[in-house]
Amino acid sequence: MAVRKNQANLTATEKRNFVNAVLELKRTGVYDGFVRTHNEFIMSDTDNGDRVGHRSPSFLPWHRRFLIQFEQELQKIDSSVALPYWDWTVDRTANASIFGADFMGGNGRSRDAQVTTGPFAYSTGKWTINVSVDNRNFLQREMGAAGTLPTRAQVDAVMAMPVYDTAPWNSASEGSFRNYLEGWRGQGRVHNNVHVWMGGQMATGVSPNDPVFWLHHCHIDKLWSDWQRMHPQSAYLPAAGTANVVDLNDTMRPWNNVTPAQMLDHSSYYTYA
Repeated sequence: MAVRKNQANLTATEKRNFVNAVLELKRTGVYDGFVRTHNEFIMSDTDNGDRVGHRSPSFLPWHRRFLIQFEQELQKIDSSVALPYWDWTVDRTANASIFGADFMGGNGRSRDAQVTTGPFAYSTGKWTINVSVDNRNFLQREMGAAGTLPTRAQVDAVMAMPVYDTAPWNSASEGSFRNYLEGWRGQGRVHNNVHVWMGGQMATGVSPNDPVFWLHHCHIDKLWSDWQRMHPQSAYLPAAGTANVVDLNDTMRPWNNVTPAQMLDHSSYYTYA
């Protein structure tokens, strides 16, 4: 079973193994399949229509399943690899170790936002952007140009919310832990603001083009896991009979064989250190 660690605590070997497995998925084309899937769902998920991966109660179980699938693909290459998480309430500058040349690489350069350092720089010949929104074939970042990283106090305020989700089950939901964590409401705009702060592809539907995506969403998943322990009586909502959203025992696309109920307990797949 995988043990997901804070990226700040990874050894040099663990960083190298993770990077190498990601690069191999990119080389084989498997990686770009994940980018396409995410983009398809973020483009089709709307407040007033059928929504699965975003703006909806299934935002958290959908991404949990997405991360598990990605982690399993990495483990086919190297069984020692687990997804690390990025705690942006602590590591909150472009100079943090996560952005070192031995791991995620640094910020994009000023003239075109192109990332020129680290293993995912275009110049390495190993990280060409094939699923693009602007036809540029290099990884882009504009850290801090827009948005702000959530603070611990802002995250704590969201974690104290006792109700998983509320009607109308979209980005307008008030008093909804899911919606405030996703970042459509609340002072910190938690998940959304990290995408905006990173900029480049992370601020678009093709955000998994930036491997930071997985570390960010791993932290979001950890926060959900922590919230579940803090509020053991708080059930996934809605339970049944709700139009345009995934109820507790409805299957989630694109897999069509997994429900939110099956994603509530991750302990058979991984734990957090």
